[in-house]
Amino acid sequence: MIFMKKNIYGLLLCLFIALPSWYLGKMFPIIGGPVIAIIAGMIITMFIKDKSLFEDGIKFTSKKILQYAVILLGFGLNLQVILETGMQSLPIIILTITISLVIAYILHKTMKIPSKISTLIGVGSSICGGSAVAATAPVIEANDEEVAQAISVIFFFNVLAAVLFPMLGTMLGFSQSSGDAFGIFAGTAVNDTSSVTAAASSWDSMYRLGSATLDKAVTVKLTRTLAIIPITLFLAFYRLKKNESSQKVSFKKVFPFFILFFVGASLITTIATAFGVPIEVFTPLKDLSKFFIIMAMAAIGLNTNIVKLVKTGGKPIFMGLSCWVGITLVSLIMQYFLGIW
Repeated sequence: MIFMKKNIYGLLLCLFIALPSWYLGKMFPIIGGPVIAIIAGMIITMFIKDKSLFEDGIKFTSKKILQYAVILLGFGLNLQVILETGMQSLPIIILTITISLVIAYILHKTMKIPSKISTLIGVGSSICGGSAVAATAPVIEANDEEVAQAISVIFFFNVLAAVLFPMLGTMLGFSQSSGDAFGIFAGTAVNDTSSVTAAASSWDSMYRLGSATLDKAVTVKLTRTLAIIPITLFLAFYRLKKNESSQKVSFKKVFPFFILFFVGASLITTIATAFGVPIEVFTPLKDLSKFFIIMAMAAIGLNTNIVKLVKTGGKPIFMGLSCWVGITLVSLIMQYFLGIW
């Protein structure tokens, strides 16, 4: 009862945006429901003067509903495929993370961008956007303003990626009969899980691939998300060594536990299909996952303040742009040399 009272208004607002977005996404598959929901959320939030009534529900939708969507995606995925995809994309993941962190460090030194904001943008861009920022912020003792600035920058390029990458994939000649190439591209080159799922869902809608691209992209992204653990622990120990912080690292806060549930769902599917259960049995759960993704996109849009982002200054935005472009180029180059694209 307390949960509903706290979250109901935000949940209903996201649902209100998601329902027509889902319908319009079917009418205009080249755009897709997730992208429509993001844009609608960004527009609607400008007309809400006081979001306090909706905040808890919006936050729950953008975090928990998105995680539930990812878990549900595990149904219908064979565990062996997940392991193969993770290993296939690992070299790209390592290089994209490295290039983003290097770019952030160089710009921090040359442009005198504050170290905490530089760290948050570098880690958020290279791993998994808002989740990485949330995990890193308490470790480096970043304040709310620094966190908000970093997340605003990352979310801005997330939205651009969700809208532009499907068109870029078409221009570059990615396979339209398979979701492998674009799925790996989205999973390695897009910052946040939300926009990875949005871009991949749009590609599936454009070329009627069901959820093939989405499955691939989410698997790659979750492999990439695991980098939160070593990088966050490294930052914590680095700060402790410099006597800048006495704060202990909470493994519970750092580890993305929803990944375990995703793997568990895949394990259930793997075992069930091995015993002759048709894969189609899990289709309703995957359809529900897609709708949850659209709801989460609506929440992301509602949390994106373009006006505030512009006012924060050009240096963090330039850093976010540089990391984004660097990751994109490295992902494309690596895919080309590995024969994926």
